[in-house]
Amino acid sequence: MRTIVKPSKNSLTLQLPDELVGKTVEVIAFEIDQDISLKPGKNSLDKEKRMQQIEKGLSSYRTDLSGFKFNRDEANDYE
Repeated sequence: MRTIVKPSKNSLTLQLPDELVGKTVEVIAFEIDQDISLKPGKNSLDKEKRMQQIEKGLSSYRTDLSGFKFNRDEANDYE
């Protein structure tokens, strides 16, 4: 379970899933640097935009290997 919240006071109550009841859990709280939207569904749009930026940035490094055929005998011929 991971959740990101913006508390309005110095006390916070977490609702844990039933499968964690009776188990030892670790709770960590630290400040995050970037402003993350807490609205549901917003992060999926951001993820899609990031994926498009990554695809665009890496497109110049792609090589078409559709016609490539690996020859094991040639690859192991050391002479």
